[in-house]
Amino acid sequence: MNRRILVAAALALLATAAASALRHAPATDAARAGATIDPSTFVRTISNPWLPYRPGSVWVYRGIKDGRTQRDVVTVTHRTKLLMGVRCEALTDVATHGNTVLERTTDWYAQDSEGNVWYFGERTADYADGHVDHSGSWRAGIHGAQPGIVMTEHPAVGDTHRQEYWPGQAEDQYWLVDLGQRASVPYGEFGHAALTLEWSRLEPNVIDRKQYVRGIGVVREMAAQGPPETASLVSFRRP
Repeated sequence: MNRRILVAAALALLATAAASALRHAPATDAARAGATIDPSTFVRTISNPWLPYRPGSVWVYRGIKDGRTQRDVVTVTHRTKLLMGVRCEALTDVATHGNTVLERTTDWYAQDSEGNVWYFGERTADYADGHVDHSGSWRAGIHGAQPGIVMTEHPAVGDTHRQEYWPGQAEDQYWLVDLGQRASVPYGEFGHAALTLEWSRLEPNVIDRKQYVRGIGVVREMAAQGPPETASLVSFRRP
């Protein structure tokens, strides 16, 4: 059996294990971390090299979702929002198919003094059949929603964190499974990429694989389990 098949088989087993662990695991410390958020432990700018969210940065991705091609443009704006007393950076994500806007999202992130990047919520607008759906929106501190960690300063294999926590509404989390990945996308080829498996209790049969590269951020995303979806980085502009 060649290495590619072995790696694919190992990732399939990891995905199955992650889904099983998710269904049986109790609430983690990370899930409750938002309840004790101390604004004084957060810094003004995000400098984590795995998620370099500096105002003016722009990422462009191309891929497939819901059976059609999609282009995503992610921009770190110069806007901020105060959530749970923490000043958060605002990122916009606009997904299009041709000239049709599929979704517009604003996400809010902040970094603590240890270099961990936290996710504080999102405002979503999903356009379909002439209607706008905002049901994916949530904000930390509202209706019991809590922020979560999306990337640590020094990621290590085995890291697991909730990325968000609003019971029954927003329960994404991740498991970091490799730091030696090769990533090949239109923007370039990279070694030593981080690989995470990301999923939600609300969709236990859907698991995503994401590859992160230092100094760039997410370069590739694809479904490991569930409906086929892909997104690959085609361009990245630093401020």
